Amino acid sequence: FEQLPKQGTTKLDVFCPGFLADCLETLDEIAIMGREQFHAAGGKEYRYIPCLNESADWIAALAQLSRANLQGWI
Repeated sequence: FEQLPKQGTTKLDVFCPGFLADCLETLDEIAIMGREQFHAAGGKEYRYIPCLNESADWIAALAQLSRANLQGWI
């Protein structure tokens, strides 16, 4: 986050595809501390894109993936 403004990036959108839901790590370290670091280094716009969390579409997709890949396990 600190190097990007020095390289000319003034606007940044951040998301964490490895997380299925926001947790303290994503919210504290990435959403809050990342924003502070980016702005302190000269960045202008920082947008944290939340995880899918309990979105109805995401839950439906996860259920479909589970049924298709658990092969009757549940």
